[in-house]
Amino acid sequence: MTTVGLIGSGNIGGTVARLAVAAGHDVVLSNSRGPETLKDLVDELGPRARAATPAEASTAGDLVVVTIPLRAYRNVPAGPLTGTVVIDTNNYYPERDGRFPELDEESTTTSELLQRQLPRARVVKGFNNIYFKHLLALARPAGAADRTALPIAGDDAAAKDTVTAFLDSIGYDAVDVGPLAEGWRFQRDTSAYAALYSADPANDWERPAPVDAAKLRAALAAARRYADS
Repeated sequence: MTTVGLIGSGNIGGTVARLAVAAGHDVVLSNSRGPETLKDLVDELGPRARAATPAEASTAGDLVVVTIPLRAYRNVPAGPLTGTVVIDTNNYYPERDGRFPELDEESTTTSELLQRQLPRARVVKGFNNIYFKHLLALARPAGAADRTALPIAGDDAAAKDTVTAFLDSIGYDAVDVGPLAEGWRFQRDTSAYAALYSADPANDWERPAPVDAAKLRAALAAARRYADS
């Protein structure tokens, strides 16, 4: 089984950790506030989990999930992630992150920014387009009729294979959208973003709805850049 390092252990990071431990993986959790602040989560997850610093989680992980606010992406340690497959869960929220002109202009994507920060890592965009409660609720074993698919994007085919296998282990199919530059197709407020996985986003956001690969591909094909929306 894989050891999953988490840089950031909030809603998405904590949910990925729960799914990973349930699938038999080990997890090394970290955040910006220190390992001692993760005691409750580690106690909940049990012996397969431990808390560490971001640098330690980076070194320990066979696969590392970066799930922090975009404004902090430059703080991700590059050296320990050399050669590592990194899943980037980020989305751009200007009201939270401040303005990034290159993202406003749509000349790049959030995951391409992280790839520049981690030039020797192998970044794959994933887990960014689903509400954390839906992510926990929709996991299903392989072959289940109501199994849900999640999109991924990346420039390294082998890295995407690794992420696809990890998604499969925690209960999801993967739809490969192409290179990191195509990650805009499932960024914030596109047709493949979080509302897709809600049964009734207008009235009952909490109720999840399975999304198979065909439905996800249709939403990805219908996505429009912000400038064209």
